[in-house]
Amino acid sequence: MNRVPNDAENAHSSSMESCPSLRDVHSINPAQLMARIESYDGREKKGISDVRRTFCLFVTFDLLFITLLWIIELNVKGGIETTLEKEVLQYDYSSSYFDIFLLAVFRFKVLILAYAMCRLRHWWAIAFTTAVTSAFLLAKVIISQLFSQGAFGYVLPIISFILAWIETWFLDFKVLPQEAEEENRFLIAQDASERAALLHPGVLSDGQFYSPPESVAGSDEDSEEKQDSEKPVV
Repeated sequence: MNRVPNDAENAHSSSMESCPSLRDVHSINPAQLMARIESYDGREKKGISDVRRTFCLFVTFDLLFITLLWIIELNVKGGIETTLEKEVLQYDYSSSYFDIFLLAVFRFKVLILAYAMCRLRHWWAIAFTTAVTSAFLLAKVIISQLFSQGAFGYVLPIISFILAWIETWFLDFKVLPQEAEEENRFLIAQDASERAALLHPGVLSDGQFYSPPESVAGSDEDSEEKQDSEKPVV
């Protein structure tokens, strides 16, 4: 017969332990919460997070690195002017590297526009650039005759392909999750600060404290002293 009351007491005690105690709620420090919220507000005012800035720098590195490799390839083939005229003005899909350079420019413009200027928080833009890059490079490797032109026939397509997928991985697994986590932390801290403001009333400001004027108290004491001094001594 004692088993039922014991079970009821255990269930009641477990429910009381699961609920947050008043001591835990009052242990919230409003100053720390406000400092954290101000730090999040400062990040929002900067306009772009640190991890997103790193991503934009990597996209810029992608363009500069492909440009550098293309310029080296132009010099190796017998001079920049002659090779540039042959690859740009007399463009041939099967032997020119100019389209790989344009592909890097295309990635740079789309990604910087989407994730630096528009501050997009979705993966569709980089999915589009990576899909276009992968399809174009695969078609170029299959159809063209780049492998017969030396080491650059392997280097430029492979590096361009790898950089495009590194950008996709970095955005999808670093930039977007970290920004979402910071936003959730900001919302949690803001909600906790609102609850702490209700539980901890604000300290009275200096204007709310007052004291009787000193002149009035001083004048009463002076008048009493004068009355005592004017009384005749018996």
